[in-house]
Amino acid sequence: MNSRRRSVCPHDCPSVCALDIEVLDDNKIGKVYGAKSHSYTDGVICAKVSRYAERIHHEDRLLTPLKRVGEKGVGLSEYMPIDWDKALDEIAAKFQSVSAEYGAQAIWPYHYAGTMGLVQRDGLDRFRHTLGTSRQHNTFCTALSDAGWLVGIGQKNGSDVRNLVHSDVIVVWGGNPVSTQVNVMNWIAKARRQNKAKLVVVDPYKTKTADKADLHLMLRPGTDGALACAVMHVLLKENLVDQDFLDTRTDFNDAVREHLESRTPAWAASITGLDESQIIEFAKLYGSTQKSFIRAGYGFSRSRNGATAMHAVSCLPALTGAWREKGGGALYSHGSIYAIDKTLMSGLDVAHEHTRVLDQSRLGDVLAGNPKDLQGGPPVKAMLVQNTNPANVAPNTNLVLKGLSREDLFLVVHEQFMTETAAYADIILPATMFMEHNDIYQAGGHTHLQLGPQLIDAPGECRSNHQLLQSLSERLNLKHAANELSDWELVDATLKSSGYPDAKQLTEDGGIDCVVPFEEGNFLSGFKTPDGLFHFRPDWSRVGPNSEGMPSMPDHWDVIDTADEQYPLRLVAAPARQFLNTSFTETPTSQRMEKAPCVKMHPQDIKRYKLDPNELITIGNAQGQVTLALQAFEALQTGTIIVESIWPNRAFANGIGINALVSSEPGRPNGGAVFHDTAVWAKPGFATA
Repeated sequence: MNSRRRSVCPHDCPSVCALDIEVLDDNKIGKVYGAKSHSYTDGVICAKVSRYAERIHHEDRLLTPLKRVGEKGVGLSEYMPIDWDKALDEIAAKFQSVSAEYGAQAIWPYHYAGTMGLVQRDGLDRFRHTLGTSRQHNTFCTALSDAGWLVGIGQKNGSDVRNLVHSDVIVVWGGNPVSTQVNVMNWIAKARRQNKAKLVVVDPYKTKTADKADLHLMLRPGTDGALACAVMHVLLKENLVDQDFLDTRTDFNDAVREHLESRTPAWAASITGLDESQIIEFAKLYGSTQKSFIRAGYGFSRSRNGATAMHAVSCLPALTGAWREKGGGALYSHGSIYAIDKTLMSGLDVAHEHTRVLDQSRLGDVLAGNPKDLQGGPPVKAMLVQNTNPANVAPNTNLVLKGLSREDLFLVVHEQFMTETAAYADIILPATMFMEHNDIYQAGGHTHLQLGPQLIDAPGECRSNHQLLQSLSERLNLKHAANELSDWELVDATLKSSGYPDAKQLTEDGGIDCVVPFEEGNFLSGFKTPDGLFHFRPDWSRVGPNSEGMPSMPDHWDVIDTADEQYPLRLVAAPARQFLNTSFTETPTSQRMEKAPCVKMHPQDIKRYKLDPNELITIGNAQGQVTLALQAFEALQTGTIIVESIWPNRAFANGIGINALVSSEPGRPNGGAVFHDTAVWAKPGFATA
């Protein structure tokens, strides 16, 4: 057989890379390559996906359904095999009994973006609607940054990254694409070769991306809004603004100008820890050309003030008129351009709008029975988890694990590996990977709609998300047209109802570029706000229900978990290069390259807190403690510490992972987990608070 076949990377990354995969036979793949014919991927993919054979053919993959016969939270030793029919019968019976006693809202189907494929990811919404369970507010990743972008611009789209080749200045703000979106670095490299573009990186520590920058602004975590406002102050003072753009395309007025007059570089320096001269240098560089492109990342979505910081940054191209030029403007996500009709796959035709919506980031609080989280409804008595690993990912890990340990919680986990969430399940069901089912994918970082066909047979008894929901719905007598279709048929029907070519044509074409015209993508035909203007003066109530007290102008909003005498260090739990959230933590090469969890700390702080880089240390706060190795690292400010990746809890010396320290307090105005907004203490060894 041994042929190359086109596919799409399914992982939670804006790149959604087009792949060429060596298919060796009906059951096995070889090397994975970036598709050279794809105009954005351009043959470039990350190393971890190029090694995908190591993951899909891993000896530890779950291949048969399992039923727990021992303790929760231990692992494989506590389970015995059960056949699919018996497992499904038991799940259906339990869901029916819970519904009869407490109502269907006592069941919480819980998922996130373990696959970005629309059919396999969003089918759980259909299950929620048809059964009438609790619904879910997705807040792990984009709730804060979405609000900040939308409040000024009005829609999730922006400048085409392929236009970076025309840029004079490129600003990577809130992201580390060397580790998390390597395609961006490919386009930056082209811009530097072809146009001698300057690269500016704004990040609290010297990442692999910052290491390549012409200018790295190494600010304190959570102070991006202050930096953006000071840049605006300099632009106005130096007359590096496009007054015609401000007058005709924005709501900028004298009140905004007066407000920004007080946001001086000195003011921002005291907040960010940057030198005034560096802020001024950045402002003048950015304002020197309208061919300045900001690539805004998801880092904004990890801080309590992330929405206001994103809004402040989004003001910059409106101030200079950078939207006018190819190579200018900004991009956060192209998510709004695709107009996919999800009625069939998500069951929107039977939507239960009256059921409660539970915040996924508040999982521990929900399972603990917090009355505010339960919203007057019943306790959660049953869960079906797909596409996520909340025992590691969700904030406040100790409370999450306590909730998952409840003997009165019936937990079903559909998974590829024995994750720490799966270890708490009453029934574990083996799941397919992306080459073993059919799906469609839209991207945030580029503009292509793509189809990933099934390339090989699923191993063992693995079934796709869609197959599981079909079988479970049948047992629960949940009628819906999508349940009668195969995944291929559902992909095909969705494409047709959305006005796209059918599944066969999309496969043959290698996808379709949905890019909007330059004038629309750069908002020269108007922003997507009610009045068509960019809003320097945000109406936060328009993008979320909890907007009280939010700034009425671009600003630094001082609501972060501020360092103090008790908790003097600010923790950033950043992504790692060889992991993707908790995926790839099981593959030997990624484990070997990442080595072990450690905390990066400035040598002055190591000395100040009497720590030894050769010994384990413990960092902690009121929520918990985490014990791990210490690494001296000079390329960050004192008072800031970094722990990269979401290692399994068991990888830490005291058996609990980094998100034990992260608060489940929702950000405003529309919720959002605050993974990079944590103050902690540090002590040597296995310390106690």
